[in-house]
Amino acid sequence: MFLSVQEMELRKLGFEAAYRPGEIEFFDNQLRQATPLEVSGTAELAGATREIRLKGRLKVRMEADCDRCLGAASFPIDAGFDLFYQPEGVGTGSEDIALDAGAVEIAYYTGGGLELKDVLREQVLLALPMQRVCREDCKGICPVCGGDRNGGDCGCTVKPADDRWAALKDL
Repeated sequence: MFLSVQEMELRKLGFEAAYRPGEIEFFDNQLRQATPLEVSGTAELAGATREIRLKGRLKVRMEADCDRCLGAASFPIDAGFDLFYQPEGVGTGSEDIALDAGAVEIAYYTGGGLELKDVLREQVLLALPMQRVCREDCKGICPVCGGDRNGGDCGCTVKPADDRWAALKDL
């Protein structure tokens, strides 16, 4: 869905959409959309500078491989957003300027508006945790046999580290 600046000049735009898994490309082979991404909100011009204010809420459940055990990990996301976009080139001169707290939260757009899918992709990726684990107490995989330690002890013994590097531990 394209949010056109020309339409926003006439009125505040409301949007409500549901994107099926696969409609939005997340550029991460291990990240999968498990449920439709539901979004609703409004888009309006805020000010004479053609700044776009995008306000709404999204809901989706994403799945990824656990970073510790490589099993399935699920991440429900139910988040609101309140974003500001300025036309590219406005306030981005070559001079050095001091940024206040509000200025660092402004993004830029080119052309005649915004593509909603691009905004949603960014918001979903920002809502995901940095370390994607299936649960907090995940034990991961065995470094010797590669078995899942969450299923039980595999009985492997970890070999001691190479003692040639032991002198560096004393530093």
